Amino acid sequence: MNDIKSREDITVLINTFYTNLLQIEEIKPVFAGIDFPAHIPHIVSFWSFVLLDEEGYKTNVFDKHINLPIKTHMFDVWLEMWINAVDSLFKGEKADLAKQRATVLAFTFKSKWEQMKK
Repeated sequence: MNDIKSREDITVLINTFYTNLLQIEEIKPVFAGIDFPAHIPHIVSFWSFVLLDEEGYKTNVFDKHINLPIKTHMFDVWLEMWINAVDSLFKGEKADLAKQRATVLAFTFKSKWEQMKK
């Protein structure tokens, strides 16, 4: 298995991740109405920024999710599905970084979400 090396690798990862995530019935409503062909390039840009230091992503990720019907425990599901997708496709330093950064992101989102929903 190869490591994550390019934007193309990240695109494969993102497509695999969302294909698997959207199989979970409870998660589907969160993404209802999202235009995935338009959405995926933004997610690829975010992870290319995070993993490959590519410039171009300047959006506040948390703010983009505030109005979605997310339940706090869904961040744990998201993280598990992300780690599974990474592990199924890649192995190496960048793959490990993808899992580490996602863990921090999920923890941060979950913490903010809990505070916001009080």
